[in-house]
Amino acid sequence: MNDDVRNIVLGVVATALSGGFGWFARTYLWRRALRRKQAFLGLPTGSDCLFVVNRQMGGTDSSLHRNDAFALLEISALIKDCGANVQIVTHDTARQGFGERAEFCVGGPSSNARTVAHLASMLPGVRILINTESGPDRGAITVGGETYRWEKGQVEYVLLARLTTGQGSRPVFLLSGQTAISNQAAARYLAKDHRALARKYGGDSFCVLLKVINSDAYGPDVTELVADVTSAARTPVAAAA
Repeated sequence: MNDDVRNIVLGVVATALSGGFGWFARTYLWRRALRRKQAFLGLPTGSDCLFVVNRQMGGTDSSLHRNDAFALLEISALIKDCGANVQIVTHDTARQGFGERAEFCVGGPSSNARTVAHLASMLPGVRILINTESGPDRGAITVGGETYRWEKGQVEYVLLARLTTGQGSRPVFLLSGQTAISNQAAARYLAKDHRALARKYGGDSFCVLLKVINSDAYGPDVTELVADVTSAARTPVAAAA
């Protein structure tokens, strides 16, 4: 074998080894990221989860607002990435216990009875005014001594919470907004920032308050983190007082 042939063979071998190592590294990193996502969302491959939909606020039937449907699409992409299966149920037919399957519950207490139960049992420090009449306090969220009021089309608030009862239980993700567009904004925030949330909270429960700005112009795209209200939300109001 002359020098030219030997150099060609060595080049081919080096290229193959480099390509193989690169493929292995990319696969390893992808699988590690997937496992972390599955752990945070409570969605191992092949598992089942529940998506609890609300009714349109102010409606008399079980119609679903289109922005809540968009929230379903945002979260469905996460579920698909994890290789899990989703069952969609309406808020008044959900009869699942807490922690058996991962759950995504969308809508405030005025349109979702399941949200009412989750707030009462897991976030007793949160108060949301359930009032179908127009007024400055309609849908106002009070937590930690602060009240956050809805200004139609300008400022809308939504609670995004991950709730668990202990190690081994599957989480409930609660997206409780003042409007359907704020529900969608919370779903988009979860889909976009789940890695950052997982790094910060791991497998623990948390509750953050988000603010949607000028939805008349920007829809759900401009969303800010207002505060981490986990401690206040989990402390009963009477005890906090």
